[in-house]
Amino acid sequence: MTNESNIKLTSAELSQIWTSYQNDTASICILKYFLNIVEDPDISALLERALHLSQTHIEKLTDIFNEENYPIPVGFSENKELNIEAPRLFSDQYLLHFMYQMSEISLNAYSVAKSLAVRSDIDTYFSGCLTEAGELNTMAKQILLSKGLFVRSPFIPYPEKADFVQKQSFLTGWFGERRPLLSLEITNLFANFQRNALGSATLVGFSQVTQNKKIGKFFVRGKEIADKHNEIFGSILSEDDLPVPMTSGSFATKSNVPPFSDKLMLYIVTSLIGLSIGYYGTSISTSVRRDLTLHYDRIIHEILKYSEDGANLLIDHGWMEEPPRASDRDELANK
Repeated sequence: MTNESNIKLTSAELSQIWTSYQNDTASICILKYFLNIVEDPDISALLERALHLSQTHIEKLTDIFNEENYPIPVGFSENKELNIEAPRLFSDQYLLHFMYQMSEISLNAYSVAKSLAVRSDIDTYFSGCLTEAGELNTMAKQILLSKGLFVRSPFIPYPEKADFVQKQSFLTGWFGERRPLLSLEITNLFANFQRNALGSATLVGFSQVTQNKKIGKFFVRGKEIADKHNEIFGSILSEDDLPVPMTSGSFATKSNVPPFSDKLMLYIVTSLIGLSIGYYGTSISTSVRRDLTLHYDRIIHEILKYSEDGANLLIDHGWMEEPPRASDRDELANK
């Protein structure tokens, strides 16, 4: 077997371990606060498991950076970003739904990281992370099911036989008779609705506790965008007499004491925005009906502008840590 100890990390591998370090240091702060406010023992066990994984990941990632003589990222630290004694900002139900959504996001992220990893130690690391994320996802689903909180996507009738599309009207949406939604189109609409509902609840909580008026307005604007998008998704599902997921107004308490720094809350929100853009992109690529693609195209443009405004806020406050990048040859030449 080829000795890979002297092979440098590729840009793809660097991007994944650097991003993982950022996310895990943020997760440690979030999970420690959640563990301090959680009451349900089942949810507490889920949070304990997730915290242990994030702490283990940081140890392994730090070793990789040190072995490569690569500067360890700043990330997020508990003494700067966390007020663990802050009163409860979110309900136990929110914590459980948050963990379920984060486990799904981790599954997607680690599958990409695993596919990009070439060096054996990086491949092994992300293979382990992918397995752990799968176990955490199963654990979260089981708890949701046991408490009657898991919202299944809609059921549709089984066809009597396989069939083929006969008419171009299969693609229409705005004019003429619209065909019923395809199963994959339903899946995307339903999942996007659920993610937006959780995002909206997160933004409600963060807008209550932020210490910066400009950032607070940014959070309120995000909630309005998420709610507007859900109105669109819900109306499309309702047209086919499909159930629309329930939203909860009880996720956030009335606390106005921040458990996290503005930097960490803004990082969480901008990260969720980036993920939404990716999910909407997947939705538009797998939707055949024209009205759906036009809806997604319009809301992607809206959320791209919102994402840019969030990035500008991070930069304005000196909070955006620069990811690994290629050398600036012009700068080197000028020196």
